[in-house]
Amino acid sequence: MSNETEQLEQHCDFSPGCPSVELVVSPRDRDLGGFSVRRALPSGRLRKVGPWVFFDHFGPVTFNPGSGINVRPHPHINLATVSYLFEGEILHRDSLGNELSIRPGDINLMVAGRGIVHSERERPEVAASEHRLHGLQLWLALPEADEEMEPEFHHYPGADIPQVTIDGVPVRLMMGSAFGQTSPVRTFANTLYIEARLKAGQALLLPEAEERAVYVPTGAVSLGTTRIPANTMALLSRGPGLTLQAESDSIVALIGGDALTRRYMEWNFVSSRKARIEQAKADWAAGRFPKVPGDEQEFIPLPK
Repeated sequence: MSNETEQLEQHCDFSPGCPSVELVVSPRDRDLGGFSVRRALPSGRLRKVGPWVFFDHFGPVTFNPGSGINVRPHPHINLATVSYLFEGEILHRDSLGNELSIRPGDINLMVAGRGIVHSERERPEVAASEHRLHGLQLWLALPEADEEMEPEFHHYPGADIPQVTIDGVPVRLMMGSAFGQTSPVRTFANTLYIEARLKAGQALLLPEAEERAVYVPTGAVSLGTTRIPANTMALLSRGPGLTLQAESDSIVALIGGDALTRRYMEWNFVSSRKARIEQAKADWAAGRFPKVPGDEQEFIPLPK
């Protein structure tokens, strides 16, 4: 999928007159047969933000009865996936034997480590009627010391995610620590992920991180002189004192954390080593990855 980016500034030391935003990424919509996906990471000029190497925004979409999400089993290595919904429901199955539905407000953290396979589908009773879906899927690169760890799966109900109100703005602390709160969601490096819901005219002083970016699923916000409309990601300058201003009612995701070393990405594989990706491709083509219990009949072939 191609992406359009606008480069505003490559480097900023937060000196007077330095812009609040270094780079704006406006991903194009990709139509997957009535289902819209926007990929903000990786893009041509922005490959990662802290440990985050992948950011997909899908929907909102209304599915007719008999249609919906139907992602066949596929593999991952050396990363962790984070799934989050604003609306709808997705049925997760994986090669560890987990089977459960993710619903709005929940966080699914799937740690691929040395290798895992999963599918994303819908329960028959959901697919049988008209239904909506809107959400995010993000990938975290694991630190090199953890890339080959045993795979894990963690489900965090929405009620377990800390929420705090800052100057009237509801903020959910999805991962990491900020605003005096710490999320229970497991992390492997210094990681930040928050969600804020601002009414028009509200402002939010953003927490700091070595690298950070904001994405706007709905609404429009501004940082300094830069306007950030819906479906856009902005890489922020380093330093304190960045205040987000809502131009309209908006949902904002802030991601960031400590920068990791270079990562290579091909298809569903992410690793610090090119050779490891080649091995994973060969293993998937040869059927050496584990099966997904209850979803053993189908799979996504390795792209040619």
